Amino acid sequence: MIDLDRYVVKEKVGLLKASNRYEMLDPETGEVVFACSEPRLGMFTKMFRMTDYKRYTPFDVEVATPAGEKVVRVKRGVAVLASTVQIFDERDEPIGHFKQKMFTIVREKFRLFDNDGEPVCELRAKSWTGWEFQFLVGDTAVAIVTKKWAGLGKELFTTADNYLLTIDPSVPTGSVLRKLIVAAVMTIDMVINE
Repeated sequence: MIDLDRYVVKEKVGLLKASNRYEMLDPETGEVVFACSEPRLGMFTKMFRMTDYKRYTPFDVEVATPAGEKVVRVKRGVAVLASTVQIFDERDEPIGHFKQKMFTIVREKFRLFDNDGEPVCELRAKSWTGWEFQFLVGDTAVAIVTKKWAGLGKELFTTADNYLLTIDPSVPTGSVLRKLIVAAVMTIDMVINE
């Protein structure tokens, strides 16, 4: 299922929720492809998630099939100035990481690196609103993430967001780049849009 070219990502709404939970759906069928959750969340992190410092708290999100088979894991420690997010495969082996560029005032930027520390692509906001992001290899967009309107009630009273992820068919199926792109959707929401 990591080989789909399009995913709808829905953040789950909860009253006073501390942990982040998402569903990734096939937009053609509406079927849940992946469930994303934070199964290990410490007490202090839970407390800080209820404050304005939520954006800086650590996270450890597992992306798994509905049957519970892990696909990828996204992990970050406490963020101070810029985020570094580690990405692991289904066996908890590192496959790469994201580094947030410092001092990007108008447009958020991340660089994606493979496990050897080589740059794979760049994640860049298309505009200052931060509602659309491109994954760029050079000047070529290999994927786009667009924030979708979730409805008046959800937008006004929650921080839950919905996204559409579109991966270019030129990205090889089964590639590490596809896993990094899927993992990046969690990074966009928890690091930038919280």
